Amino acid sequence: MILFKIFLSAFLIDNVILMRFLALCPFIGMSSDEDKAVGMGLAVTFVTVLATCVTWPIYRIILAHQYEFSLFGYEFSLDLKFLKLLVFILVIASLVQLVEFYLKKSAPALYGSMGIYLALITTNCAILAVTLEVQDNICLFTGAAYRFEESVVYALGVALGFLLSLLLLAGIRRRIKTSPIPAFLKGTPILFVAAALLSVAFMGFKGLVK
Repeated sequence: MILFKIFLSAFLIDNVILMRFLALCPFIGMSSDEDKAVGMGLAVTFVTVLATCVTWPIYRIILAHQYEFSLFGYEFSLDLKFLKLLVFILVIASLVQLVEFYLKKSAPALYGSMGIYLALITTNCAILAVTLEVQDNICLFTGAAYRFEESVVYALGVALGFLLSLLLLAGIRRRIKTSPIPAFLKGTPILFVAAALLSVAFMGFKGLVK
């Protein structure tokens, strides 16, 4: 039940795009049609979940460990937590390279359509936020630090929430193409209006899980 609450909270209640306003660049750039949205969403899901699986043990076993040693008769204590941002970005970048190689071989059309946004997954703030949160934050439902399985479920919920947001905006943009939009709202302005209304709609999920 706790795992379900964690997933539902990350997926709907605290949706990474519509409620937390992270990863807005791919949200606008990759929602022009459903195929691009699904491709980007699945790529981000793969990287987010796998990055969480890799960074959780790295942080808990290596970086969070206090190292003590003697040198020239003096006692020293070394804390490697300050390296977590660098290490996490390196892990995410490596996983993005795997996704890029796979898409280039198996889906060249999708690879070409994603363009610069595929490389930008490396700096996607939503992915980095997940890896940092499961290390530093306390789970609202357990009151303790995220365990490994809770971290993975949380990462999956965030990533699928990202995919859901992309699909919703892609569907809206398809309808916008055939709708009578005032001239001063055509293009980017109407996208931000639609995104704002989606965000307001998602506020209705607040309080769904306590």
